[in-house]
Amino acid sequence: MKLLVISQYFYPEQFRISDVCFRLASMGNDVTVLTGLPNYPAGEVFDGYQWEGLKGREIEAQSKYKSPEKKSGEESKGSYLPDLNAYQEEIHGVRVLRSKLSPRKSGKKNLAINYLSFAISATKVANAMLRKHSCDFDKIIVFQYSPVTMAVPGIFLKKKLGRPLVLYCFDLWPESIVSAGLPNHGFIYACILKLSRWIYRHADTLLISSKNFRKYFNDKLLLTENIHYLPIYAEDLFSAVSTDKRSSNNSSSSKDSSNNSSSDMTNLVFAGNLGEMQSLETIIKAANHVKLDKRIHFHIVGDGSALSRSKELAQDLALENITFHGRHPLEDMPRFYDMADAFLVTLKKDEFISYTLPGKVQSYMASGKPILAAIDGETADVIREAGCGLCCAAEDDKGLADLILHFSEDKENRRKYGDCAKAYYQANFSSDAFFQTFLSFLE
Repeated sequence: MKLLVISQYFYPEQFRISDVCFRLASMGNDVTVLTGLPNYPAGEVFDGYQWEGLKGREIEAQSKYKSPEKKSGEESKGSYLPDLNAYQEEIHGVRVLRSKLSPRKSGKKNLAINYLSFAISATKVANAMLRKHSCDFDKIIVFQYSPVTMAVPGIFLKKKLGRPLVLYCFDLWPESIVSAGLPNHGFIYACILKLSRWIYRHADTLLISSKNFRKYFNDKLLLTENIHYLPIYAEDLFSAVSTDKRSSNNSSSSKDSSNNSSSDMTNLVFAGNLGEMQSLETIIKAANHVKLDKRIHFHIVGDGSALSRSKELAQDLALENITFHGRHPLEDMPRFYDMADAFLVTLKKDEFISYTLPGKVQSYMASGKPILAAIDGETADVIREAGCGLCCAAEDDKGLADLILHFSEDKENRRKYGDCAKAYYQANFSSDAFFQTFLSFLE
């Protein structure tokens, strides 16, 4: 199949869409990804992807885009295509077209500009592809994180080409933006709600990553047809994580590696985006409740809009039991997973946000380690159903601290929790089952 995938985020940004596309290409599909300039989550465009620098690279004299030629064993450096006003590169057999966008930076105004800039610039690239007769795709797939407007280029091409549009929803809109501070009433909310409903209605197939999303689509967006549950899987590298007691040199922090090597230590790891929705404050306050117990240490791995504020809170509380490791590439994550005695997952206390099943849950489960959570809704249901850890209510920092203290003493159940996590993952979230189902929708 010839597939056009549209998403504002793609490799080297750490979203599972990248692995999905690489695997689809390895299966013999012709995959093109229309995306933006990588800048998530820190908000600044990654080194080597600044727009002016991309425009200055080798320009192919061609009337329509094609994969740039490369020597055997050499990775393509990519080229700027002036007829599309896009930068093209090939990554693991996937043709990637990057449109210009304004980076997220910081603040709500810049974030809004970032959202709009991709929708506009990617639609312009899509229109240029039509004019250059480069759009003979069988299916159009949108991997919809925030914002929902990243689907606009897909709707444009669907109408022009008459091709089916598959929208895979990972973030509910407009509720995701409400969690960032937009009031859930008033003129602006009403406009975004109407726009979101219009976008979702254009999907021929609407895939949802969480079972509870169906309720939101039915009750809030008044959509009831062509909605199918398809949970995402975790990359294979997480399944290879050791479930044995980690060695002392697994920590990337020289400050803590000497202190955390004892078998009596309980190392707790939170890995992923550090945004408003993740409620990192709950973890830091829980760390404050247990700070007198020197056997418990928290590891925060990732970056995002809430990182600086989280560091300030930890500093204000004079916490020495938290290490902020910063952002690391996907390939580095197994060493942080190796060090974990248990993983942490938290979300804000919000009815609609609780419908979400964060992708980190699948990664945690695939590694075969226990999960400790301050969370409501679907994630809590999954953890309890799997029997793979302990839960308390969202934003209950004291409850999370109590769970952590209990877990640190209850070493007998650790292997049981981990084994249950692994078994549940293999039964419900495996990559084989994912692609079998996903391809059935595409074919």
